Amino acid sequence: MSYNGALTRRVRQLRRVALASLRRPMWRGGLVVPTHWWDGHPNFGDDLTPWLLPEYGVLPIHRVATRARLAGVGSILEFLPADWDGVIWGSGLMREHPHRLPRARVLAVRGHLTRDLIGATGDVALGDPGILVARHRPRAERRWDVALVPHGHHRSHRPFLALAETRGLSVRIVDVHQPARRVVREISASGAVVTTSLHGLVTADAYGIPAVWTTLDPPLDGGAFKFRDHESVVTPGTSRFVRFEPGMPLAELLASARAAPREAVDASCDALEAAAALLPEALGATGRFPTDVLRTLANRG
Repeated sequence: MSYNGALTRRVRQLRRVALASLRRPMWRGGLVVPTHWWDGHPNFGDDLTPWLLPEYGVLPIHRVATRARLAGVGSILEFLPADWDGVIWGSGLMREHPHRLPRARVLAVRGHLTRDLIGATGDVALGDPGILVARHRPRAERRWDVALVPHGHHRSHRPFLALAETRGLSVRIVDVHQPARRVVREISASGAVVTTSLHGLVTADAYGIPAVWTTLDPPLDGGAFKFRDHESVVTPGTSRFVRFEPGMPLAELLASARAAPREAVDASCDALEAAAALLPEALGATGRFPTDVLRTLANRG
């Protein structure tokens, strides 16, 4: 069945409801909220929205941007119209262009760059919510020396994938089209991360794993903007970018791998969780778990 077929989408949402029902915060006054995140194809970074929000008492029901009341993880703010008046928690822009959202209630955004380009105030929380994964899942037992995390556009990039053949190192090629919990587990079981996926870098930073990022062809929409946005919070003034050339030894990339400072990561996590605590007040009248689940699911969009 097609990932975007009506039946597949409905089954996917029911599975999310079932998984959310296992989280204790949902049974303590949990909210049922029409939420926007990218759900056009399987990708673990986008899957972080329905995975993380139930940890903070929110069951997100996927909706198109114009019908959503909450914007979650990912480079999705360009999808929101200028008059959108919902709540933003940790979202980012895809491109380095102004996109003012004067009516939105901004609790948190991914980084300094997004904050300035959407015209948010200087006191909003900063950080990609993916940085919170280590607060909800312990680091897995180490299994690999290195995790290669190619963005979905780069899964067939042979020179990059050839790094996995490096002698003397155990290297895991991580498929980002798996559910978030599996990808997070594989990355956390690695000693270092080399990635062209933003959330490969974010996950490494969450667990204090040395990481380096690079870009490949085809170039990602927005280029390096979202990486620089994230690094403006956890490694301000420095970057772990290395330009990749075919034939470059893995050791050369790993020489630039560094873990984000723990104090910066913890400060971002604390700010994001403080912002999450404001969600009930910011969202106002909304559905309650579990009584309003079926009603909200039936309200398609």
